[in-house]
Amino acid sequence: MSTPEQDLAQYCRDVAENARQASSQLQLCSGQLKNHWLHESALALRSGVSSILEANAKDIQKAPEYGLTDAQIDRLVLNEERVAGIATALEQIAMLPDPVGQTIEGSVRPNGLEINKIRVPLGVVFFIYESRPNVTADAAAICLKSGNAVILRGGKEAAYSSRAIVDILMQVAIQVGIPEHAVQLVATTDREAVGHFLQLDEFIDVAIPRGGEGLIRRVSAEATMPVIKHFDGNCHVYIDKDACLEMATAIAVNAKCQRMGVCNACESLVIHRAIAEPALQQVVGALIEQGVAIHGDEMTCGVLESAIAATEEDYGTEYLGPAISVRVVDDVDSAIEHINRYSSRHTEAIVTSNIVTARKFVAAIDSAAVMINASTRFNDGGEFGLGAEIGISTDKFHARGPCGLEELTSYKYIVTGNGQIRN
Repeated sequence: MSTPEQDLAQYCRDVAENARQASSQLQLCSGQLKNHWLHESALALRSGVSSILEANAKDIQKAPEYGLTDAQIDRLVLNEERVAGIATALEQIAMLPDPVGQTIEGSVRPNGLEINKIRVPLGVVFFIYESRPNVTADAAAICLKSGNAVILRGGKEAAYSSRAIVDILMQVAIQVGIPEHAVQLVATTDREAVGHFLQLDEFIDVAIPRGGEGLIRRVSAEATMPVIKHFDGNCHVYIDKDACLEMATAIAVNAKCQRMGVCNACESLVIHRAIAEPALQQVVGALIEQGVAIHGDEMTCGVLESAIAATEEDYGTEYLGPAISVRVVDDVDSAIEHINRYSSRHTEAIVTSNIVTARKFVAAIDSAAVMINASTRFNDGGEFGLGAEIGISTDKFHARGPCGLEELTSYKYIVTGNGQIRN
């Protein structure tokens, strides 16, 4: 007789095996068929809105049990407009170019061999994410569009909503000829299931966690397959001596305050000493007016009475709320040194009118995205024109920055000959 743990392990293995089989079948699916699935799924989501909202109501009813804040509940809530938005997102993904089969580069060797480097899907994606129902549909769409089978492991908070959405996507898949198990939602909320999936590297090609730092570190530690991830977003804005303070103010306020709880929000402000006093009064003053608490160095605290003395920990903190660290530095080299020391390698920005300084900053900063005279909030797949993203990576292998369709592909070499043999 099997134990519950053995049963769970077998269930996870069955799901992963089914995904592998579906992945092999997906290789033969045309871009036209995948787009057909996306369009039909969008129609089915719109027509099935009542069943989705009924499921969502169950999630909302249980939300207090999970201690969700009002903001978290709001992100969980679906209505007809939001379901329509989920459907529209699928149609937008259908409009994007299919990366599968694209020739990255090609050449003909002196012996007549034709060498082509071709984009191919990664294979099977294990996606672990926070409790937003729209993410369920977005992730399924972007994975399948790029030719990958996906195993979705959402949070318990949106379990009913995610189930209703995936049921529709799977029904449509069967109807149009997409492999039935190309999109699967893990049926259990048991946290142990994640551990089982992370050991199944013979079936799963990549794990993508999207959520809190604790989850991401667990996945990184336990996964036997590659992981696309970022741990946190300690993003910086550096205000150079040649900065326009009006521009710097607008950028800093937007980067910090437009949405505070996201990974590309600014968490640290670095200011050149030559303009420190006016910048502190104008730029940081504007942040204070927005209710942002200032954790600053000695000069910052000397200029701004409300500033709190910053600790070493403050400079490495992702606040995800109304607080920011501020440091005054002697020059751009000091700014670069400070940022590379404390950054999470996510997004940094420089505000300057000096192109030489900007180029130096861009070359020396070791982060996934570097902005010149623009808000850190632009590090986003949609804003970059990728159309959709499954997450943002601070890794250097295999993907970096916003991960869209191309980042969910690898490549292989196709060699065409005419009877050549090697001497």
